[in-house]
Amino acid sequence: MKRTAISAAATLRASTAVSGSASATLTRMAPVLSSGSSKREVHEINVPDWGHYKREAQEGGESGGRAFSYMVLGTAGVGYAAAAKHTVIKFLDSMNPAANVRAMANVEVDVSNIAEGTIMTVKWRGKPLFIRHRTAEEIADAESAPLTDMRDPCPDAARRKADKPEWLIVLGVCTHLGCVPLGGQGEYGGWFCPCHGSHYDTAGRIRKGPAPLNLEVPPYVFKDDSKVLVGVDSV
Repeated sequence: MKRTAISAAATLRASTAVSGSASATLTRMAPVLSSGSSKREVHEINVPDWGHYKREAQEGGESGGRAFSYMVLGTAGVGYAAAAKHTVIKFLDSMNPAANVRAMANVEVDVSNIAEGTIMTVKWRGKPLFIRHRTAEEIADAESAPLTDMRDPCPDAARRKADKPEWLIVLGVCTHLGCVPLGGQGEYGGWFCPCHGSHYDTAGRIRKGPAPLNLEVPPYVFKDDSKVLVGVDSV
């Protein structure tokens, strides 16, 4: 009986010792676990924030995209402008007369049959053209006329070729209202427009009447002594 009581007491002490050892072990582990948990929390707080760099990269990408878009639009604009210029030039060029039409706009006249003191009338570009073979007296009158008395002053030398003063070529259209004046008439022996009374001298200059300007001198060139080409200044 006494031996049984001693065994029971020993067993109880052993159980208590084991229980205490386990409690001590758990107590010692608790700080370790707690410490590990603290380290994880600190590590998570100290993770760098990369958002700033991400935002800069995104903004840089947007700026680069805008620059590329502007370059594309600028290149397209230059291309469209060049195409428009080419189209306008082609359109304007198409409105110019063709080479054969320009050739028909010039007229070649044989002046060898025009006697001195007479006037030949030909058609040029749908208008009458006066070709006058002037006499020495008519040339002298034209050269000596005072420019101060003229409405549209112009020397005779500026209205004919220097080496052929005997030939005067003018459009047969009155500068007042477009009538056709009569040759060899009027107060100055040149032309007279009966519609409103304009008088021109032997150089085709307005001397009296309502016409504001002299008879127009067209471009022309003598190919030789007997042929004149009207419509161009040179050949």
